[in-house]
Amino acid sequence: MEASIGAFEAKAQLSRLLRAVEQGERFTITVRGKPVADLVPHRSGSSQGVAAAIASLQASARIRGVSDADVASFVDEGRL
Repeated sequence: MEASIGAFEAKAQLSRLLRAVEQGERFTITVRGKPVADLVPHRSGSSQGVAAAIASLQASARIRGVSDADVASFVDEGRL
């Protein structure tokens, strides 16, 4: 569930909002009715995300005809 809450009210109820966020709720904080921030549960880095990234890299096509040293220099230059 996502709800909008004004900045003044959010400041006054921060402890309650944080407890609700711990339970999975999400809030959009507004200033004069305009959304300016989202209060959402923290995502801790999971090993599943890292494992998926590694698997994706391992499944990608390999660069052919280019030496490892050239690939390393491309990475250093920000070209890969």
